Amino acid sequence: MSIPFKPAHILLPDFTKYSGTAWSCVACDQYTSQPEYWETADKIAADSPSALRLIIPEVYLAETETRKPLVLSAMEDYLREVLIEHPDSMILVERTLGSGETRWGIVGAVDLMTYDYRKGADSLIRATEATVAERIPARTTVRREASIELPHVMMLIDDRAKTVVEPLINLKDTLPVAYDHDLMQKSGHLKGYFLTPALMARVESALAALITPEAMAERYGKEGLAPLLFAVGDGNHSLAAAKTCFEEIRAAIGDEAAMSHPARYALCEVVNLYDESLRFEPIYRVVFGVEPDHVLSAFASYVASLNGEAAPQTVEWVSGDRSGTLEIPAPAVALPVGTVQDFLDAYMKTAPDGASIDYIHGEDTAKSLADRPDAIAFLFDGMAKEELFSTVISDGALPRKTFSMGHAEDKRFYTEARRIK
Repeated sequence: MSIPFKPAHILLPDFTKYSGTAWSCVACDQYTSQPEYWETADKIAADSPSALRLIIPEVYLAETETRKPLVLSAMEDYLREVLIEHPDSMILVERTLGSGETRWGIVGAVDLMTYDYRKGADSLIRATEATVAERIPARTTVRREASIELPHVMMLIDDRAKTVVEPLINLKDTLPVAYDHDLMQKSGHLKGYFLTPALMARVESALAALITPEAMAERYGKEGLAPLLFAVGDGNHSLAAAKTCFEEIRAAIGDEAAMSHPARYALCEVVNLYDESLRFEPIYRVVFGVEPDHVLSAFASYVASLNGEAAPQTVEWVSGDRSGTLEIPAPAVALPVGTVQDFLDAYMKTAPDGASIDYIHGEDTAKSLADRPDAIAFLFDGMAKEELFSTVISDGALPRKTFSMGHAEDKRFYTEARRIK
């Protein structure tokens, strides 16, 4: 079976000329209710080349039409003046988190032909969470016209024996350094190493060994399972946008030409689910523009209507200086986040004009955002990461925004780039 992870023509600035700290930028879907973060990032980048100039942070989505021409223009400027191409490359990534822990990964290109984000898919690459169709156009708007891509997608592999990424760590000091710099706003440090052709071949071989019929049956206790190699940990909507754009190109130019088109692939970082630094954090819900007591009353009525067979759940709510606990004795879905999301999906259909939901990483942030009279936060326990692959195989994609792999400052930063035209 062909492995859908390949070397790529990776673009990077010359970091002997330009600041890596100013260049690398956190994922666009972070700090969506904290414009001050992005204002500070803008000041740090200043006049230096920065990945910040090549994206539209979601906090500014309303300004997309104004910002898009600037982004597209910056891409062309950077291709001419800033970015250097490193052909047929993979990069071993050493990410030091703010906690001092290290997360390891490998940057390469995944084949979008083997990715399907629909619930119930049996493709080699699958979404871990429900994909919201309405969130894809905001990303395709820029990508359709973009000449390059930058990845914040993190692909997870179920490699308990640590056969793919970890054997490379002891070899890092023998490899050429791709980048080595601090990340802005106290987000840790980033160092990358170019893999040799022999090591890239070893990576592909180790990935192939994860999805043999024997390996699948041993891990998941069942024969005949469709192989699952990559589960999208972060950036599923961006990957879905890449898939959408590729399928549009494929329809326009035909299958034969599309097979060699650069948009068939997307850059990402592959990370082992069992990396010791990798922790699953819940993504909480904060509802704005509502009467909190009305929301609580509606939630209580919703809970009373449930007659499911899942284990009982508990959800905490916070609004201003008030807080409490909601008991859910007979939930219809296995995870508290699913119960909350199902309720909110129904509630928002009749919510007041101006009501909105934000998806928040970090308990303190969620509570602080709910410290206003028209807001309420819902907090709950997350899922164990060891359950991820078996759950996706058996149940399909989880409810959207079920988990986050660490706090916002620990997310993948845009650093590498690649031509998609």
